Amino acid sequence: MGAPLPAGWTLEAIRHVSGDREAVALAVDRSVEWVAGPDDRERIQPEIILGFHELCLVKPVDDEDWYMGSLTDEGSVDCWSAYGDLHEALRGL
Repeated sequence: MGAPLPAGWTLEAIRHVSGDREAVALAVDRSVEWVAGPDDRERIQPEIILGFHELCLVKPVDDEDWYMGSLTDEGSVDCWSAYGDLHEALRGL
């Protein structure tokens, strides 16, 4: 089974709205953190991770918001911005 996609969305639709023809769904078995400051980090349990080159959108388990972040060289994700829905987050890339 591949990496999960948001309900009601196809990879083609995600690529169309984001404008990134190479967008992919990423495996959720990686470290994801909300970074509020240099010494203020909170772990996020990802349900869905969408990759857009070095940027990612993360939908946490039990949360309706989408978090934008960057993919680190180690494969983890550091998030710094939140959006109320996926369409808004895709347009914010």
